[in-house]
Amino acid sequence: MRLHRNLVYTVIDSIKLIFNEGEYADKVVQKALKRDARWGARDRKFVAETIYEMVRWKRLYNEIASTKSHYTTENIWKNFAVFAVLKGYKLPDWNQLQGVPVRRIKGKFDELQKTRVFKESIPDWMDEIGVAELGEKHWDKEINALNKQAEVILRTNTLRTTKNSLQKKLAEEGIATEFISGYPDALRLVERANVFRTKCFKDGLFEVQDASSQLVAAYLDVKPGMRVIDTCAGAGGKTLHLAALMENKGQIIATDIYESKLKKLKIRTRRAGAHNITTKVIESSKVIKKMKGTADRVLIDAPCSGIGVLRRNPDSKWKLQPEFVENIIKTQAEIIESYAKLVKNGGKLVYATCSILPSENEKQVKNFIKNNPNYKLLKDRKVSPFKSGYDGFYMALLERIN
Repeated sequence: MRLHRNLVYTVIDSIKLIFNEGEYADKVVQKALKRDARWGARDRKFVAETIYEMVRWKRLYNEIASTKSHYTTENIWKNFAVFAVLKGYKLPDWNQLQGVPVRRIKGKFDELQKTRVFKESIPDWMDEIGVAELGEKHWDKEINALNKQAEVILRTNTLRTTKNSLQKKLAEEGIATEFISGYPDALRLVERANVFRTKCFKDGLFEVQDASSQLVAAYLDVKPGMRVIDTCAGAGGKTLHLAALMENKGQIIATDIYESKLKKLKIRTRRAGAHNITTKVIESSKVIKKMKGTADRVLIDAPCSGIGVLRRNPDSKWKLQPEFVENIIKTQAEIIESYAKLVKNGGKLVYATCSILPSENEKQVKNFIKNNPNYKLLKDRKVSPFKSGYDGFYMALLERIN
């Protein structure tokens, strides 16, 4: 396998932006892929995957290269050399790759496999919280699964097409997909591809949405004609799924504290052909008070640590701080308490997170029910990255009984 100078330089520049400027990896990758229109699919794959690999294994590569956390250009090249050696690339005769200690790198890698924080490339505090909340054996399996590359999963937009029809149309555009057992609207890409360039995407026939995330809207048990409030809608992946499940009938009110996210949702609703969604910015508690007791269903896709989605957001391992997790647990408790008031008698709500930590999940629900005996837990579900092969999620369906 050969390394190409212009591709590697793009990777090095991108790593600088992520580690020195604090930019988000997914945004940096998007920017990097626009750098040269002449690149083919293999070139683009190398750039995207190498950036993510260097971010994912940051701590491990630092330790092997003895670069610590100082991201000078020279140190980033040292980390890249570690990546290249471990991936089996033939090192070219470039100035930046002179004197790379190949045997030492391989030896150090083998030695570090005995220590989980290096083997799985995670901060000490994250390892400690994982062990404390899940136990050593369970955490070991989960964090290992969370370091695998995320697959690309599509959700068929059933407002516009069927899964079988979408599969055929994508095949005509050169994109092979597979059905996934237990996920009625999902298609998995056989090989990674830029699906956003397809006619199918432009025609609103699908959304990119992880298989675990596709379980949440269905968990809410919506029916056509209902009044549904999606309280932390963001850019609206689950909102759009709700619209499809409701067959465009009834009303979905998508709320968020960020107007910019709801603007993105409006663009997506037009492409998806979803006509039963209105957006509402939560500017004050008055907005929530006006909707009190009016909803048949409420979705609370709560802000969380995001530990369940580290595969697709590996940079959050380094951006997250322990105090953020402590604070978000308090915020979640306030959110569920506040938004539960929107549910009418006999109505239901789903509380969901993309975390695998019990303190953000079942413990939150347990505390809420203890303080709100007018709610009962109907069922809950934990989605394990290790067992499912997809993102880590939690969802609980609660019913208001009076």
